[in-house]
Amino acid sequence: MAKNIQAIRGMRDLLPDESPLWQFLEGRVKDVLDRYGYREIRTPILEMTELFRRSIGEVTDIVEKEMYTFQDRNGDSLTLRPEGTAGCVRAGIEKGLFHNQVQRLWYRGGMFRHERPQKGRYRQFHQIGAEAYGLAGPDIDLEMILISRRFWQALGLDGLELQVNTLGTVAERALYQERLVAYLSAHREQLDEESLRRLETNPLRILDAKNPAMKPLIDAAPTLLEHLGEASRQHFDAICQGLDDAGVACNVNPRLVRGLDYYSRTVFEWVTTRLGAQGTVCAGGRYDGLVEQLGGRPTPAIGFAMGVERLVALLQEQGAGQGLNNPHAYLVLAAGAPQQQGMLLAERLRDEIPGLRLISHCGGGSFKSQFKKADRSGAAYALVLGEDELARGVAGIKPLREQAEQREIPFDGLKGFFLSEVF
Repeated sequence: MAKNIQAIRGMRDLLPDESPLWQFLEGRVKDVLDRYGYREIRTPILEMTELFRRSIGEVTDIVEKEMYTFQDRNGDSLTLRPEGTAGCVRAGIEKGLFHNQVQRLWYRGGMFRHERPQKGRYRQFHQIGAEAYGLAGPDIDLEMILISRRFWQALGLDGLELQVNTLGTVAERALYQERLVAYLSAHREQLDEESLRRLETNPLRILDAKNPAMKPLIDAAPTLLEHLGEASRQHFDAICQGLDDAGVACNVNPRLVRGLDYYSRTVFEWVTTRLGAQGTVCAGGRYDGLVEQLGGRPTPAIGFAMGVERLVALLQEQGAGQGLNNPHAYLVLAAGAPQQQGMLLAERLRDEIPGLRLISHCGGGSFKSQFKKADRSGAAYALVLGEDELARGVAGIKPLREQAEQREIPFDGLKGFFLSEVF
């Protein structure tokens, strides 16, 4: 007997019992983005490998270690997208979306990174992201953060902390990097193996090291805030003031650098302590040079992405999702004419009551077995149609989630019943 084929490690199935919470989250997020005027863009899962090498950075962990890259039959190097921004920029340049235009875009979908699977981190994971192009001022930075704050309100999530920082301009960051490298080089004996490698390739990432033994060294390192020019400082101060005016508490974290090379000026993260090591649920910032870097005209840009799996885990941790999308009613049918007419009755009710979730029993069986299935479905009511009920033009209504007697309602009264009791 052949061995069963299993899912690839780090890539998981989303089963029907889990889908309603995902749909709830995606629906609430889409509603918020619609209210701010953001429009959805859908880009391919596969892109040319060069797109990510040029955008993310050759010496980042993503490009060096984590991308799913292969040659197709034409010999082209292709990569499963590890993040969403590069594809949005590529599409915007290719389709002329950025020429003398402001674009507010959002995306959702699967991303792929060959990481060690653990809670909240999978090799196929899902993100929802928002991006704004053509706006250079701090007002759009503030809007991005306020949008993300409104997500948490819409989802009923609490306990999230906002961390913000600025990486300055490319020139300011280069000057700071020189001083940082000099400081770290003077303490090479305290650096771990990974940090020694990054010292030669991407020294800013050392500030994000997770090794607790290095924390005192990192805490004492010079900060980028000390190397900002006047324009960058004013930009960052305006964001912090705007957050304060909007009542959004934030923590200025000078060690927040993000893992992608294309960021400049504003960076931010929403973090939680409820998910263990995978504490970042939303992150983003400015990438004003990325469009030009990928061949377009100079275009200011900012965006963020959220990890859907981590947000779903937070919702589950808070007890959300119980009963989402359960059917409102389960139609229990006697064989023969009741089964035939019951199907027609169910269709009429679906026509008359938009949003009614009604399961019609199929496959026959006794009333007892059908009631068991009705109860297991999670439906609030069993709608019962036998020979006697059909002859009298009524349906039995049996509450399944509370102690109450079954009663009868004429067919033409069912619409009113569901509208008053369910909606």
